Amino acid sequence: MTSSIPLDPVDRRLLALLQDDCALTNQALAERAHVSPATALRRVKALVEAGVVERQVAILSPQHLDTGLTVLAEVTLDRQGAEHLDAFEAHAVGFAEVQQCYRVSPGPDFVLVLHAPDMPAYQALSQRLFTQQANVRNVKAFFATKRAKFHPRVPV
Repeated sequence: MTSSIPLDPVDRRLLALLQDDCALTNQALAERAHVSPATALRRVKALVEAGVVERQVAILSPQHLDTGLTVLAEVTLDRQGAEHLDAFEAHAVGFAEVQQCYRVSPGPDFVLVLHAPDMPAYQALSQRLFTQQANVRNVKAFFATKRAKFHPRVPV
């Protein structure tokens, strides 16, 4: 895990604003953060280069799209040595259908958030992702029926 970099109040204001709307123009961002446009541009560039801002994306509404199934899967491995955890993690993150992958403790070794267009596609994915892995002992899948909240904001 990487260490955090020191953030001053200006950095924190810029990050909070970008989390609300990363499509703001530099001028609008600077005005809302109460800094000059040059300062906003320089600070945001430094935050991106430092890896604080991983990427800027559009978050789509599943209610407006035919998005299929969202699956939360708990995965327990037979062997939990570092090399076994690393191997499963590398395997799982290689699938486009795996939207999120977390190592967790206690309980299962991993929690995955998966997306599949339908149940046959999920079955095919689970065969490739779980069944073909000799070290997977147990998978407990939960199928989302409603998304009550989704907010990817990180406290700054």
